[in-house]
Amino acid sequence: MTDSEAVPQLFSLEKPTSPVIYVDDEPSLSSMFDELNRGSGPIAADAERASGFRYSQRAYLVQLKQIDGPIYLLDPAAFDFDQNLFKPLSVERPFIFHAGSQDLPCLRELGLNPIEIFDTELGSRLAGVERVGLAAVCALFLEISLAKEHSAVDWSTRPLHEDWLTYAALDVEILHDLWQKVSAELESQSKSEIAKQEFAQVLRQPTKTPKIERWRSTSGAHLIKDKRQLAVLRELWQSREELAQKLDVSPGRLIPDTSIVWAATNKVSSRSELAHSKGFHGRASRTYIDLWWSAVERGYASKDLPELRLKAEGIPNHRTWEKRFPLAHQRLLVGKAVVDEVAAQLKFAPEHALTPDTLRRVVFEFETDMTMDDFRNRLIELSARPWQIEALAEVLFTALQSVATD
Repeated sequence: MTDSEAVPQLFSLEKPTSPVIYVDDEPSLSSMFDELNRGSGPIAADAERASGFRYSQRAYLVQLKQIDGPIYLLDPAAFDFDQNLFKPLSVERPFIFHAGSQDLPCLRELGLNPIEIFDTELGSRLAGVERVGLAAVCALFLEISLAKEHSAVDWSTRPLHEDWLTYAALDVEILHDLWQKVSAELESQSKSEIAKQEFAQVLRQPTKTPKIERWRSTSGAHLIKDKRQLAVLRELWQSREELAQKLDVSPGRLIPDTSIVWAATNKVSSRSELAHSKGFHGRASRTYIDLWWSAVERGYASKDLPELRLKAEGIPNHRTWEKRFPLAHQRLLVGKAVVDEVAAQLKFAPEHALTPDTLRRVVFEFETDMTMDDFRNRLIELSARPWQIEALAEVLFTALQSVATD
């Protein structure tokens, strides 16, 4: 099924048809868990964060629904974001998510650790759907028009607006129907086992390790060619980060990256000059001017000047292979062709057949004396799923061998 097929007239779903229960005290919480634990079948789940407004990635609202039950809107803030909040809930049943990889980290912070999921977004991708946002797949599979106008609001606001709660409730209202449709589509394409393994991989995916020297990710930092300026940028970024964490505010809402880069690349001689500079702006640029000026001074005085570029770790950037590692470059071209062909046969994007990073690693590390078992084991080490190994390992190994012996 593709989203290029003609879509009939859509039904506009503006309010949930199921009862909606707001959970913000111990009696309603206990009642919710009792009801959910008595039920059967998968539980539809979603979470709303305050990304772009808060420093944390906490869930400020959690939506839960059984197939024939009410919609529960749980307010974790009412329970001080208790890390054991979900301890009373049995997780033996599957959970249905749309883009579960986004919601699982904040739900795990509250003690919810599903052991099985169905992800309607990822399932749609595997089914060959190009536009996989919730509104798009609802239109495609359910012929429903789902409003998404509140997706970027500040969910840490209290009390929550009534129309926001309606929007949040609709996100789980349709998940059981969507699960059934996407499941049927995957089954019709003989991809149910592929999807099962991919969903399991989402659960196994470890939390990303923070980058070393995260300040280097400041927009525009890569253009700076002076170590002293980088030191100023580093100190400003770190001060902003610490203040943002303390206030639980998104860092960019204090001062934007452009202000940090401006202060780092324009020699400022005094606190007053910084305060009156048009290039240094932001909601907290004047309120915390002493903090920012102290950071600038530390950067100017620092004896610990950062290197202009971090030393690369892991395999070299593949963009340099054509000149520096021509044999690896040839293998990569051949390997991409193999992955593209398998993905075309399965009618989904190549990155689902094998991630670009995994492909680059096995290509760069390929040795002419490597055995097929060695190759399979390396794919396993790189978290390739059994279905990927079955579909790709032999043909990819043979293709890479042919380049190595040409």
